[in-house]
Amino acid sequence: MDYRKKTVVASVAGLTLEGMDIMFISFAMTMIISEFNIDLATGGLISSITNIGMLLGGIIFGILADKYGRVKVFTYTVLLFAIGTAFTGLATNIEQVYIYRFIAGLGAGGEYGIGMALVAEAWPKNKQGRASSYVSVGAQYGVIIAALLSAIILPTLGWRALFFVGVVPVIFAVIVRKNLDESPEWLAAQKNKKIGNKDEKSKLFQLFETPRTTMTTISLIIMATVQIAGYNGLMIWLPSMLQKSQGLSISSSALWTISTAVGMIIGMLTFGRFMDRFGAKRTFGIFLLASACAVFLYSYATGSVGVLLGGAIVGFFSNGMFAGYGALISSFYPVQIRSTATNTIFNFGRAIGGFSPILVGYILQSYDMTVAMVYLAVLYCISFIVMLTLKKSTWKPMQSIEKY
Repeated sequence: MDYRKKTVVASVAGLTLEGMDIMFISFAMTMIISEFNIDLATGGLISSITNIGMLLGGIIFGILADKYGRVKVFTYTVLLFAIGTAFTGLATNIEQVYIYRFIAGLGAGGEYGIGMALVAEAWPKNKQGRASSYVSVGAQYGVIIAALLSAIILPTLGWRALFFVGVVPVIFAVIVRKNLDESPEWLAAQKNKKIGNKDEKSKLFQLFETPRTTMTTISLIIMATVQIAGYNGLMIWLPSMLQKSQGLSISSSALWTISTAVGMIIGMLTFGRFMDRFGAKRTFGIFLLASACAVFLYSYATGSVGVLLGGAIVGFFSNGMFAGYGALISSFYPVQIRSTATNTIFNFGRAIGGFSPILVGYILQSYDMTVAMVYLAVLYCISFIVMLTLKKSTWKPMQSIEKY
């Protein structure tokens, strides 16, 4: 296996484990709420706290990866993520759940951007869209695995046993550390002293160094926020919503999750190739508008066929875009701050968008599923408008992809 494929496999595996863990919360939410006697909004705070941990971990480990190397820091983030996940199963109250999910978030937040930086530095510009999509699909593999494990473990062993699966990433971290070499581009930059003392002291500052860079960074944060808010709103609460509104069992809602995840996987692979061929701006525009329409229409879906097919269509558009953010963000920033930029921007989006489950929980308690879906549709429209405000010159770093 050549180096390019190794970076994709390692990053896919890391994101698979991360996606699996996030969906554990979704499937276990009903049991956690019942055991600790909390309301829906308090339950939604679990995911929000996880995302705040991701923001902090993304910044810290992004800076460390830019300074000390991608692979070394990547394995540390996986180990921290595994510890937080496994300890969640030992929590005796909701406060401990918050603490362990925050620890898991620290590791998960660092892992994403470092993996994307590895891939961006290993693949040529005109193939970064599809390479990024291959990695992003890993999260949906994790969703499917979580759905299958939840259907088997929850009814028999309970929610705690589900999180003990979190020890698996430890094995993965050892394998990565042993078999994956450091990024040649990072090594070259280190050797040529392109990563100097000035860069090391001002990595975060460089994301806002000029008005143009500041606008680009803020715009990307808004787009990432909408992406995470939409995903969390759909995947954290919809299984529970369908259990109540459609009378679905845990096994049936797991089938919906798998159907939606399959739609997401196809959407991601499609998005990556569209991005390489038609350019980032045009591809994001199509998927954002389609997402707004799809989630709004889905609130009127009825029957098992409508729910499953509609879920797949919503997943195709709403999370197909996830495939493009790694390549998009990485393309705007040089190697010496690439991990910092990718982790900071996307995890800012995670932290802010992570509050979406709380708002969705409130909407469901006060209104109904239709209002919740309208809220998500509006978010995608906002992201579309923000994307349109990006000046053409701002997209110059993507020029090699857009003209391909």
